[in-house]
Amino acid sequence: MAEEGGRSGGGGGEDREDEDEDSEPVEAIINRIELKSRQVEWLLKSAQYAEALKTALDDSPTKTRDETCKSANWVVVHRVLMASKDTDALLSTLESEFYDILMKYIYRGLSTGDRPTCEQCLRLHEKLTEKAGMGCIVRALADKRHTV
Repeated sequence: MAEEGGRSGGGGGEDREDEDEDSEPVEAIINRIELKSRQVEWLLKSAQYAEALKTALDDSPTKTRDETCKSANWVVVHRVLMASKDTDALLSTLESEFYDILMKYIYRGLSTGDRPTCEQCLRLHEKLTEKAGMGCIVRALADKRHTV
């Protein structure tokens, strides 16, 4: 944290740093998400759920503050989470680099209040915690800078 404070100049510098990270135009992020969505749909039609999840999670727009981008990617991730009922198979080949981002999306799903989404997210939360450990939960909840 001290290193981040030193780079940004302290005080309100955290906001300035976020703006620097948000240098990619919103239109470019949305275009990337639309392409990803088409790839995910094709994978889901081919019953390649685990690969669809990796594709949906890859390059998630965590550094932008634009809610349109975050919501668009959530729709893609949500589509995958709800398409597969076999949570073990869904997580079986997921690389550890995706654990924390998936946990963030699980918490986003739980915050919707939608019963089917919450039920699926709770199942995934249990399985992901077994696989990734408690640190995954802590990292997902503690990272207020790179949100989904």
